[in-house]
Amino acid sequence: MDKFNPVDMSVWQGRQDPEDGELALRWHDKVQPWPQAGHAAPGVALVGFACDEGVRRNKGRVGAAGAPLAVRKLLANSAWHLGRPVYDSGDVHCEDGDLDAAHSRLAERVARLLDEGHFPLVLGGGHEVAFGSWSGLNLHLAGRGRVGIINFDAHFDLRMKLEQASSGTPFFQIAEQCAAQGTPFTYACLGVAETANTRALFARAGALGVWHVLDEAMTPAELPALLSGLDAFIARCDHLYLTIDLDVLPAAVMPGVSAPAARGVELAVIEPLIAHIRASGKLRLADLAEYNPSLDQDNRSARVAARLVHQLTK
Repeated sequence: MDKFNPVDMSVWQGRQDPEDGELALRWHDKVQPWPQAGHAAPGVALVGFACDEGVRRNKGRVGAAGAPLAVRKLLANSAWHLGRPVYDSGDVHCEDGDLDAAHSRLAERVARLLDEGHFPLVLGGGHEVAFGSWSGLNLHLAGRGRVGIINFDAHFDLRMKLEQASSGTPFFQIAEQCAAQGTPFTYACLGVAETANTRALFARAGALGVWHVLDEAMTPAELPALLSGLDAFIARCDHLYLTIDLDVLPAAVMPGVSAPAARGVELAVIEPLIAHIRASGKLRLADLAEYNPSLDQDNRSARVAARLVHQLTK
């Protein structure tokens, strides 16, 4: 069994409105500890990746390791609107800076949850979470069908892994793994900031066949074209993995990240795209990355992250 800490359910507490009965329930009333013995009805399974070792290696501002707890605290008091169970399966930590071991533990947990019929939603952590999340899906599928990766992100995160992996290398690592196992690398990066990616990264994305859309092209007026492009991408895939780097959002909306966006993409664009991906019936796994509670202002970023969890699970 993978080495996760026991599930701490003490965070799941909040307001009670008994006068309104069952219609007044909140997440803290409904979230259950994931039974490691199995036999739970299929539902959403939260997994924390309390790690920012990749951010440190990428010379970013650390603090994202505290994100899973902070997001849970905001979720706890959110109104309940789901029609399926939600389980908390605890956190994996990066012990002694051993990111490879943390990735392996996360992959094992994600694969097991998928094997049990759950929809894993991973709460990062830095964007190094993506390699562990994808590895779990890859382990579960064992080559069955084509996986499409959709990344809402200001950065390609296609830096070459030289000596160590980081928060800037996950999709290059995935491309390498796909090449090694003879499976296609099918990657879309939406919200790319031209000023935050070198020409070398754009060239690498082109060589790898990455579909990308610049942040300036992701506006409400462009939604029909974005949805059409998304449909074409989804049609090529049997399974989808959605990863959201929260630094894709405007800095005023998402101040609590290592690299706040100068422009960013509005929630008014991100949310319809999430809904469209969900509606495809192919979404198997999702994660959120790069929220840093130590850089947040009045929990603004945590509230946005909790809202995105709601959008991903409803």
